[in-house]
Amino acid sequence: MALREHVVRTPVPIVSRNRLPQWRTDLAGWTFAAPFLIAYGLFVLWPIINGLRLSFYNWSLLGTSHFIGLDNYREALQDSIFWTAVWHTFQFTILSTIPLVLLGFVMALLANQRLPAQWLFRLAFFSPYVLPATIVYQIWNWLYSSSYGLFNSWLTTVGLPAVNWLSDPGTAMTSIVIATVWWTVGFNFVLYLAGLQEIPRELFEAAAIDGAGKWAILRSITIPLLQRTTTLIVVLQVLASLKVFDQIYLFTTGGPNGITRSALEYIYENGFQTYRLGYAASMSYIFFIVIMVISAAQFVVLSRGRTES
Repeated sequence: MALREHVVRTPVPIVSRNRLPQWRTDLAGWTFAAPFLIAYGLFVLWPIINGLRLSFYNWSLLGTSHFIGLDNYREALQDSIFWTAVWHTFQFTILSTIPLVLLGFVMALLANQRLPAQWLFRLAFFSPYVLPATIVYQIWNWLYSSSYGLFNSWLTTVGLPAVNWLSDPGTAMTSIVIATVWWTVGFNFVLYLAGLQEIPRELFEAAAIDGAGKWAILRSITIPLLQRTTTLIVVLQVLASLKVFDQIYLFTTGGPNGITRSALEYIYENGFQTYRLGYAASMSYIFFIVIMVISAAQFVVLSRGRTES
């Protein structure tokens, strides 16, 4: 019986003649990334490194400087005004984050409905976010004015006394929070709206067919499926609120009696008004560590809540 040999032939891969060497591909990628890397190094990495070096010196804008080691950090840790300013920053963060998240969610629900002129609602909700801080200050300074402000005119019309919104210690921080919510809620609104549009409408239709009401659909479908979006918004909002400076500086300059002074404003005062750049740099790095600790704790708590749900 004849044996037939079976020859197994391995297919030879076809190598394209036009394929570039790996080093040329890498070189092209680095060439495209080089402008960004250079700008990032000059305007981000170098200021961070130079600021850290600056914090170990008694450095003044007037030109005198000498190395003092950790003295700036010791002074900052014992500076009661600095920690009071940090507490004011926390206070602003707590007061602003909750309404900014809730209102952004409610506004996204309204704008996501199938209503006529839907684009008008989206434009109205988002347009304040693109305004610069100075314009926001002009608008709300007119509203809050104790002599000709719109809010006080309403109060006096119904027989109530006028309020010094920005100069009264009891209302100054709340007034800044209200203006901030009006100004920045559009960003959270856009994120929530994008999250809502990613939810398949078939889920809502199926729930409605099964007899679920609007509150049941909101509680069982909308909110759970927007949990990742909510986590992102809360993290971004807390970080943005901790860095508050513009509106507080424009509205009250930290007053009255320092009741609205934020951490960044106190750092600015030491660096560019009393010319203690080294001390201001040390406080900025201490505040940076505080923000990192808060962010890490927030990430752990939100991640744990997401996994448990």
